[in-house]
Amino acid sequence: MSIVFRNANGWLLDACSLVDKGVQLCNVTSERKAASGKSYFKCCFKHECFQILKSHVSVKSSCTVTTNDCAVSDAALQRSENKTTVDCKPSKKRKRKHNDLNQGEIDSLAFHHKIRSAILEGTKSLVDAGLSCEYLSEVKDAREDPLPSQECNLAALCDMAKELPLVSEHGEDPVQFIESEDGCSTTHLDLFTRITENCMDCAMEVTLMGEKYIIPPRCAFLLSDFSRMQPLVGYGKFFDLIVLDPPWENKSVKRSGRYSFLPSSQLKRLPVPLLASTGCVVVTWVTNRPSHLRFVRDELYPHWGVEVLAEWFWVKVTRSGEYVFPLDSPHKKPYEVLVLGRYRGCGHHSHSSLRKTELPMEEQRVIVSVPSALHSHKPSLSEVLRPYVGADARCLELFARSLQPGWTSWGNEVIKFQHVSYYTMEPTDEPTDEPTDTDTGSLHGESSPHFSPPPPTPD
Repeated sequence: MSIVFRNANGWLLDACSLVDKGVQLCNVTSERKAASGKSYFKCCFKHECFQILKSHVSVKSSCTVTTNDCAVSDAALQRSENKTTVDCKPSKKRKRKHNDLNQGEIDSLAFHHKIRSAILEGTKSLVDAGLSCEYLSEVKDAREDPLPSQECNLAALCDMAKELPLVSEHGEDPVQFIESEDGCSTTHLDLFTRITENCMDCAMEVTLMGEKYIIPPRCAFLLSDFSRMQPLVGYGKFFDLIVLDPPWENKSVKRSGRYSFLPSSQLKRLPVPLLASTGCVVVTWVTNRPSHLRFVRDELYPHWGVEVLAEWFWVKVTRSGEYVFPLDSPHKKPYEVLVLGRYRGCGHHSHSSLRKTELPMEEQRVIVSVPSALHSHKPSLSEVLRPYVGADARCLELFARSLQPGWTSWGNEVIKFQHVSYYTMEPTDEPTDEPTDTDTGSLHGESSPHFSPPPPTPD
């Protein structure tokens, strides 16, 4: 179980274990079979990607963060459980006065002040539980191994593939399968205009465009850009959970050119109403810019017919339980926001595996985990959200950069983190007829195999 601990404040997650669970048994390529004499391998995501050992910011002194209607004092800062405060050492640049703050910065401070206590209290309770069961602990003499580095040109390939005709225009089947009829892995796949499925109960190592990727069991994906989503709509499935991680527009993204961004107004064109079943849970990752949060709550969700129900917070901590950035840093925050709602649009999408009685969704919850050091590699929300959508829910991720077992995923880098360079692989015995632990498990009564946590605190 990848939920380390749960209480009334939220969840402590083992994000790496969530990835490993989907690829623990992998049917490998013929080349690897010939070299090892084994047809199956055990895969693990490289754990050095989750070895965040210390905070990214050196903290030396405290200050007061003030807005027109709120203030965070020195004493409040020092109550943080990791005793970190904001480094306010004078810089060489002229320090702006309060009245130099623009409206966006003032709004950000006000929002932070509003949610600060919930994040502080929730994180402390979950980190304390993680320390108690020794899932979190001070790492001594640990080395930080180099991260896997794989040049990803998938987005550029998607841009080039815009010129290709869609298979639907020729009356062809919009779905293709990784395994062929003779049981062999298929290498010649049309990844850009058709849905690709792995219907096997184990992961598959496949060669795609000359590179090897690990594809989790029972998953489907479409590799395309924003303008080529028709195959997903034509897939004929309605989903009970849709998670979005949009490439939000901001100054740092524009400066770095690290990835392409999408203007907020363009998000309204996403065909969410055509993909959502009645009562579908919709979850959107939002940056800490209040303008983005307001857009999702006040424009995007109403445009889709989604009722806003909650705001949750993903809090990023180190292996020892400290915030990756000081909680009150005026720059980068150690948390990101999730906006949750349910699709209340027209009911012609009657097929749904959701429970007849919807589980009420708490307005504020905290999800604490050690983040991946890889850029924009978010933790899976599958186990956290299962009680709200049902065990047999159909799940979809939009703007995905990795795949999840049992999910459908779309994005212009959708298999980025499935590249074999991100995994360690060891030969293992042939699978038996006995059931394997490919399911994500029940929310209650299970724990990660790495430790034995105390029983969860009842809500």
